[in-house]
Amino acid sequence: MPLSRQIFDNTSCRNSHSLAGTPPVIERYLMSDPAGPVRAWIADRADEMADLLIRLVACETENPPGRGLADCAAVLAEQMRRLGLSPEVLEIEPTGTLEHPRVVRGTAGAGERLVYFHGHFDVVPAQDRGQFTAQRRDGSIVGRGTADMKGGIVSMLYGAAAAADLGLLGDGRIVIHLVCDEETGSTVGSGFLRERGLIDPAALAMMTAEQSGEVVWNAAKGALSLRVDVHGRAVHVGHAFKGVNSFLHMLRVAAPLEDYARRMSQRHTGFPVGTGEARGTMVVVGGRSEGGSNFNVVPATTSFTVDGRFNPEEDIHAELDRITAVVEDAAAEAGARVSLEVTQLAPPAATALDHPAAQVLGDCVARVSGAEPRFELCAGCLDTRWYAQLGIPAFGYGPGLFEVSHGPDEYVEEAALHRVAAVYGLFAAELFARP
Repeated sequence: MPLSRQIFDNTSCRNSHSLAGTPPVIERYLMSDPAGPVRAWIADRADEMADLLIRLVACETENPPGRGLADCAAVLAEQMRRLGLSPEVLEIEPTGTLEHPRVVRGTAGAGERLVYFHGHFDVVPAQDRGQFTAQRRDGSIVGRGTADMKGGIVSMLYGAAAAADLGLLGDGRIVIHLVCDEETGSTVGSGFLRERGLIDPAALAMMTAEQSGEVVWNAAKGALSLRVDVHGRAVHVGHAFKGVNSFLHMLRVAAPLEDYARRMSQRHTGFPVGTGEARGTMVVVGGRSEGGSNFNVVPATTSFTVDGRFNPEEDIHAELDRITAVVEDAAAEAGARVSLEVTQLAPPAATALDHPAAQVLGDCVARVSGAEPRFELCAGCLDTRWYAQLGIPAFGYGPGLFEVSHGPDEYVEEAALHRVAAVYGLFAAELFARP
């Protein structure tokens, strides 16, 4: 019998946080190279992991509108209890369209040193109701949320449980945060954690198993979204000369923003990006526009949106001021009256490649995958920002693929679930083992 399997057989029934009672030869092996035992522990629970993901997919947590959140939180808490992760379900007051919002917290280990595993269990709306009946086929699990990011949640939970059950956490502990509203900005779930002081700035690191395709996202773009309303005066077409056409004013107000978008696209990031990914800040003007009441009435109000994904080098608050100034100057020149509403403001986040936590993570990825780790900038916005703003090194690393998430054929490979789970367990163990 291979030594890794012997280790699994001697430790699988324990749910302790130390190596007390473990034969010395096994203890030395675990402490010198825990990657093998962690992978063996996870491999023996492959069917459990698949079953949990299928159950989570069946929870229809589409956001918007934000229903089914309490039911999914209950499923998560039940499984976390079975894994010895001490779950706690935090109820939040309903807000907007979110019904029964919840945050699920869990803990592995009891030491003072701390690492956060963070995820979200809401999903984008499905293209077809059949996506909530997950299918296990050809080594993959297909269904809504498998890539983004219920599959990642499964990996994080089993990675944490493996490290705890194998006694690898030493003087550290993993705290798991699972929120319910990441797809609409995460201000309810992650914002709740921040407001209640439930994120400790002294934490050694944070990881989230978003759909990075086993690439380490050590940086993520910030998001800034605005709605611009241009106001006029409505009259019937027969008296059009008495009206103020908000649509025509909107054209003049929006036009200078296209030049702004072009200039921002040419300001390139210094962080590595994926093949074919744009290096500049991306801004879309008029992604949504609407207005008017009828074809024969001068439109009283016309609106358009401005949405951008800003590189970590950019000051997102300064860019908000710049966009506001462009709009107001154009409005003044056109003689138009405008109002602006910020609908999303999420700063970028980045952790340097030479940070010790990044180096430990890269080493863990290499040991589990057998390949050199890749570090890249995520083209989207991640919940890493809630932790990075407190000075915590934060990373995205998950089994799903960015290109299939949100789509009609969303899936995750089961082998990727297992590798990522091993990386999470090993990362916590290695980080806590450092002086």
